[in-house]
Amino acid sequence: MSLPTVLITGASSGIGTVYAERFARRGHDLVLVARDKGRLDALAERLRHATGVAIDVLPADLTQRSDLAIVESRLRDDARIGILVNNAGIAQSGGFTEQSADSIEQLLTLNTIALTRLAAAVAPRLANAGEGAIINIGSVVGLAPEFGMSVYGASKAFVLFLSQGLSVELTPKGVYVQAVLPATTRTEIWERAGIDINTLTDVMDVGELVDAALVGFDRRETVTIPPLHVAERWDTLDASRQGLLSDIRQAQAAERYRPAQ
Repeated sequence: MSLPTVLITGASSGIGTVYAERFARRGHDLVLVARDKGRLDALAERLRHATGVAIDVLPADLTQRSDLAIVESRLRDDARIGILVNNAGIAQSGGFTEQSADSIEQLLTLNTIALTRLAAAVAPRLANAGEGAIINIGSVVGLAPEFGMSVYGASKAFVLFLSQGLSVELTPKGVYVQAVLPATTRTEIWERAGIDINTLTDVMDVGELVDAALVGFDRRETVTIPPLHVAERWDTLDASRQGLLSDIRQAQAAERYRPAQ
């Protein structure tokens, strides 16, 4: 039985490149998506030689609707693709008042709209087949407004919520959805955002990050947080959230919000 082909966005560097290396070593054919065709071609040639898997290169700027549509069509129509790694994303430096509306729109377009459209392109086919997986790369910043990356963090909070919601919807149909939440990881995203990674502390190696994420993948975790050493912290947070659900299903406002008589 042949292994499913894996489509990876943002594959030309960092987390995407390592996912490509790891899945190729597992024997999966690949479709590599990123803007830089030269780097994709070099990666594809190296992995073909090292592993013997078949690799297609699909250059695309996912912030451009025409390019995005090409990748969506590939996900809808290529029945060999059984795993989507939604990795492409950007960050930006500076506070909210220092960021331009255009840069904010570009970040949201890539981190949320493109990611969602690609998941929407592949999910119906996977659900119909009763198998497959979607890996969405989020960030621990999505849990921490205190980190001061308001728009980036909001986009990653979206990725987490979307992944959890899709897991509820798609797991009964045989489709596994995983949200991976890295902390600071040694990739080019920081340089592209104008941030000197050497000024950051507790930076994880990208290989260690992806290897840990794949352990979570193999265990079929819904949320994988590689830097979280005390797993019970997440369990407690999620249990508290679940505990809120019965409390917020109320037809009347809480007593503290009622106008004084």
